[in-house]
Amino acid sequence: MKPYIHAINSVNKFGGKRQDYEIIHDFIDSSKSVVSDIRHRAIFHSAFGIFIVEKVFGNTIINSDGKEISVRDIAEQHVIEDLGFIPSLQDWLSEMVIKEWMISQSQKKISEEKTNREDSPGEPDSNFDTNGKRIRGFTELLNSD
Repeated sequence: MKPYIHAINSVNKFGGKRQDYEIIHDFIDSSKSVVSDIRHRAIFHSAFGIFIVEKVFGNTIINSDGKEISVRDIAEQHVIEDLGFIPSLQDWLSEMVIKEWMISQSQKKISEEKTNREDSPGEPDSNFDTNGKRIRGFTELLNSD
């Protein structure tokens, strides 16, 4: 749905004029400028995205009728109109395939060192520990669900 239509729906729900709401709906859909397909929604169409919208625009706006309207309510309306519910950021990210370039260089190095250790040739130790922290191996990260 286009921001213009979302704004008209906001007028129907909260009063005021379309222009009172367009800037918020434009912002929520602004990720289309970098990802032109449906995946753009992963940026602001989530509970976390709504939180960001509220941080950008403040907790409330005053519409042209002089009514104070919750920015969170406006953003939630937008996401529900597009998706039917408000997903968490985890909902979006859990569908993301982990690629090699996403893993930090330090984890790659630790994984390579584990693989090259004499006491476990060619087999990464998934419980390798450094400074009291468990470090997941590169292969384990790539193969995890």
